[in-house]
Amino acid sequence: MHKYIAKRLLLMIPVVMGISLIIFSIMSFMPGNPARLLLGEKATPEAIANLNEEMGLNDPFIIRYANYIGKALRGDFGTSYRSGLPVAQEIMRRFPTTLKLAVLSVLFAIVISVPLGILSAVKQYSWIDNLSTVMGLGFISVPPFWLGLLLIIFFSLELGWLPPFGSDSLRHFILPAVTSSASAFATLLRMTRSTMLEVIRQDYVVTAYAKGASYRIIVFKHCLRNALIPLITVAGVNFGGLLSGSIITESVFGMSGIGSLLISSIRSVDVPSVMACTLLFSVMFSLINLLMDIIYAYVDPRIKAQYQG
Repeated sequence: MHKYIAKRLLLMIPVVMGISLIIFSIMSFMPGNPARLLLGEKATPEAIANLNEEMGLNDPFIIRYANYIGKALRGDFGTSYRSGLPVAQEIMRRFPTTLKLAVLSVLFAIVISVPLGILSAVKQYSWIDNLSTVMGLGFISVPPFWLGLLLIIFFSLELGWLPPFGSDSLRHFILPAVTSSASAFATLLRMTRSTMLEVIRQDYVVTAYAKGASYRIIVFKHCLRNALIPLITVAGVNFGGLLSGSIITESVFGMSGIGSLLISSIRSVDVPSVMACTLLFSVMFSLINLLMDIIYAYVDPRIKAQYQG
């Protein structure tokens, strides 16, 4: 198992390097001059040329990319063109907000959708099953910005229970977490129902019933455990997406997270910030995929035996 984890960590290196090269190429050939953006429209051509030379923008593409990677390996991701602050400092300041939002959103989705999906599968074609199906279709169809605005109008403006903007306390994260978890809730709900229905019809479940096993043991020990693999996959993918920054949710609720930083950096052609955010996203996705594979091994002994072999 340790060899497998080390191998996966080594495979992350070419993945991150490839993504960094693609994003660096896109940002380098985008229209606009960072020096002109920094100095303003009234800057003289001489001042722009001097700043381009100082920033190394006149160097060949390969040289600029190699210099960036060399500094990034030392923890220096450059200085933001937009704010003038070190990019690493700005990301570390915003990352806890995105992390809290992602964790709360995934927890909301799992805690509500998995039990409801199990109940829907066990009570197939009942009113609970019909209600959960309508809820799943509804939440996966609702645009996040529209749902967020509705929650702000109802819970903040009308009732005054929760704050509409900011990220200062846990109460500020409730409405954004509900908004971000809507799509993950619908996906997990439908996946739980379908996988549980598939497992319930297996022969070993019928055998367990014939042997007199209790209903609770059959559902939670035999059925749910064998249905966990696709659920872990869906939860991990959604968590990775939320961890990469819920751009729409952060914009609607005025939260200073990674998503809002990425959008503002792309608009201002802030190459260091965009590159740092992208590298962070790629590393986090790779680590989450590795974590899911490790969880697979502990959930399914067959996978663990395959890794050990």
